Amino acid sequence: MRERRFSPASYGGGPSSALPERKQTILKMTRTSTNLGVDGGRLWADIMALANITDAAAPYTRRSFSKLFLDGRQWLTHRFHEAGLATRIDTAGNLIGRIEGSDPQAGTIIIGSHSDTVPSGGRFDGIAGVAAGLEIARVLRERNIVLRHALEIIDFLAEEPSEYGVSCVGSRGMSGKLTAAQLQFSNQQGERLEQALARVGGDASRLAQARRTDIRAAFELHIEQGTVLEGGGIDVGLVTAIVGITRIEIVFEGAAGHAGATPMHRRHDALVAAARLVDRVRILAEEFAGRGKGYFVATTGVLEAKPNASNVIPGTARLVIDARSELREDLVEFRERLDKESLGVAQAASVERAAFQTLSDALPSACDEGLRHLLKAAAARLGLSFVDIASGAGHDAAFLSQIAPAAMVFIACKEGASHCPEEWSEPEEITAGTAVILETVLAFDRGGDQSFVPAAPH
Repeated sequence: MRERRFSPASYGGGPSSALPERKQTILKMTRTSTNLGVDGGRLWADIMALANITDAAAPYTRRSFSKLFLDGRQWLTHRFHEAGLATRIDTAGNLIGRIEGSDPQAGTIIIGSHSDTVPSGGRFDGIAGVAAGLEIARVLRERNIVLRHALEIIDFLAEEPSEYGVSCVGSRGMSGKLTAAQLQFSNQQGERLEQALARVGGDASRLAQARRTDIRAAFELHIEQGTVLEGGGIDVGLVTAIVGITRIEIVFEGAAGHAGATPMHRRHDALVAAARLVDRVRILAEEFAGRGKGYFVATTGVLEAKPNASNVIPGTARLVIDARSELREDLVEFRERLDKESLGVAQAASVERAAFQTLSDALPSACDEGLRHLLKAAAARLGLSFVDIASGAGHDAAFLSQIAPAAMVFIACKEGASHCPEEWSEPEEITAGTAVILETVLAFDRGGDQSFVPAAPH
């Protein structure tokens, strides 16, 4: 099939309009006429069943560490067992189903994503990747195929930002990037991350045991969360790189006071400083993105004021800024600029900048070129169209790429909608992406391991 390449700038703009009816028909015919080798109906049923384990008042919600999350994992564990997988939870809280390979020295191939969601999220983000791995394991068993490598299907813990201010908890733990300081982060109820980890079957005191050196290839299927595939009528996207993500918490401290009795010149309004900084984040992000060197975005996603009453001047304001870029140097410079800007707005508003800390800092990650070559060959054999594409969102594969060759396959999602109830991918799209990974796993297993040099520590 002809390959096309899109730059990270393709992620700009709003949702695409609906595909022309003729193009939709062609896509449908292409996918249904191809022998993909996986049971799309069974795969779809798994995704829908897991989606039904949700907060009925806010579908589709299954937050990490919650009872619903544990219910979902219980369901997954049952399905793993049915597929003949030996199941365990590692010390980083990852749910792992394993089939041994014929060669104990060959190492492990892993396929996985996550089953947790954002509040009022979608049915496919993360879940499709776990279900795809499960379906691949079932197909291998039904065909009586024993891989040379061991195969693991993994539901990584808390890929989405958790109540503890950390995302990708499980893949950080597996790659040795979950720090002692992060384990001490707490939620609003005062529970520390290390305590929450124990609640879901992990063990912070033995976290080092989750670190892996046996992984020879890691694959993740995910919805695109953009409109490149849908807009171009392309079956699958082969990810070139995953952006680095830095999250920064800033707290301003002023003085609460009566909204009517405190003269304007005597106010120490923490929210004024925060509001000015929100504007500066946008201006800085536009400057960095406009340089044309690579993908860059920044968002003030959390803004809290206390005491949060209409007749009280805010005495405290807290912000969390999320910055993403393909270029590590841009993230470092952005943090330095934000440090200076936050001090400046604090002084101008007559308040104190009480805190400036990095909550998490994930490096930009390139997908393995050897695995991407195998994915392209697999898509071509299946008669599927494909395109090179960068990921503007973070994924567990970003952490895995620091300890093993890792690659991602994107599938289309309607109008690019993600992290919302309207999130949608067609059964044929999920089946196609799963088939590409299955073919690639078989090819990799036949072809042997690749050489891999882990990223230098930072």
